[in-house]
Amino acid sequence: MIPFKNWKRRTKIIATLGPATESGEKIFSLIEKGVDIFRFNMSHGNPNWVREKVGIIQEFSKRLGKYVGLLLDTQGPAIRTGDLPDPMQLKPGDIFTFTVRGEKIEDLHSVSVNYDDIVNDIHVGDVVLVDNGNIQMKVISKEKNLLRCEVLTAGVMKSRRHINIPGVRINLPPLTKKDLNDIQLGIECGMDFFALSFVREANDCDLLRQILISKGSQGKVVAKIEDQLAVKNLSQIIDSSDAIMIARGDLGIECPFEELPIIQRRIVKSCIQKRKPVIVATHLLESMIMNPAPTRAEITDIANAVYEQADCIMLSGETASGKYPLECVYILDRVAVRTEKSGGAGYASLVELVNDEEKLAKIAVHLADDVGSPAICVFTRFGHLATLIAGLRPRYSIIYSFCPDEEVCRKLTLHYGVEPCLVVFPKSQEESIEMVEQHLKKKGIESGQKIVLISEIPLRGERDRYILLHQIH
Repeated sequence: MIPFKNWKRRTKIIATLGPATESGEKIFSLIEKGVDIFRFNMSHGNPNWVREKVGIIQEFSKRLGKYVGLLLDTQGPAIRTGDLPDPMQLKPGDIFTFTVRGEKIEDLHSVSVNYDDIVNDIHVGDVVLVDNGNIQMKVISKEKNLLRCEVLTAGVMKSRRHINIPGVRINLPPLTKKDLNDIQLGIECGMDFFALSFVREANDCDLLRQILISKGSQGKVVAKIEDQLAVKNLSQIIDSSDAIMIARGDLGIECPFEELPIIQRRIVKSCIQKRKPVIVATHLLESMIMNPAPTRAEITDIANAVYEQADCIMLSGETASGKYPLECVYILDRVAVRTEKSGGAGYASLVELVNDEEKLAKIAVHLADDVGSPAICVFTRFGHLATLIAGLRPRYSIIYSFCPDEEVCRKLTLHYGVEPCLVVFPKSQEESIEMVEQHLKKKGIESGQKIVLISEIPLRGERDRYILLHQIH
């Protein structure tokens, strides 16, 4: 029997914390409604705020008996405008000047920029996008400390707006001083995942990993793909990171918009082929920041990400500052569950299996799919076997990962279909079966249903590996 009756969502939900969700009551409700990982956007928030919210999440996670991951998202080397006394109304044809190195001018329309070398990196004729592309300009001339542009689209220039320069390599370090301080804070708070903004090449990920290792952190490196250079170096970045985030906000500005769906599909497919977790982020339910119901296009967008079998879908402003954060999580859950039942894109069939452990995982998934098993139960020390099985995208099974380490359990929250369970390892196969039966019955799996057990733990003094098809009594 195909186990659609009590279907549990496989796609993980990441929610960004902010003013709309910072209260203990909201955090508790978000976990209760299905949030798997909380994101801390370090473009906002301060260290005391982060420490306080981490403590609250950890408390409620234990109270609800659910492991919840923590993700620190670095601000990265963003180019931003400076402060303005008042917003400026711009219209097409206006001349606008960006200044650097403290240059003072009397132009009617001008603002400082926090990146001194922007004049050197950019060329006459390049396009400058301000405030998520809401204002478009073309460079018409440049001097030592001045960059003059012609306004192409009407808009309002405000303080501290983000600047994108599509196709231009910016010579900024991958980690700023602020990023390094925030990473240290994340290590102290026990963050599980560290998202690196504006990744350009594999070496950026290697640098972050070296920092984490040098400070004794086992945090995972999440590379954010958000410009053309990252797309160009995608294969190497996937190899050097632990996970990928498709940051569609900046990516959609940096790349032609008609290319964005193709790039997203390519990234998801490549990650699944290489068994690296992939997060689809930004604008999933953007309209619900202000409105109580989603657009039909947003529902389709979510369903597409779920159908492609991304590991996670992420909410940003929807939960950080929106009016309806709990409703957004409810809608993601509802759409994901329905889409998962209908099947997926099948990219996992392209995974190449190399060693015995990978082939063992494939056998377990094939067996579970063949009998319609609602559960694959994995006994694993460090979570690797569970992530292998998750990467193969079982059709009907939740992957229950029995593990003796809480930190490993939290890191498994990123992976498709994995539900971590903290246990003391059993000493025999019989004890394993008994432990599994007790756990699964609490999860609603009924007598008569067939489950698959797979183990990498030592039994009877040896490193025995086994796959077992078992019928719940």
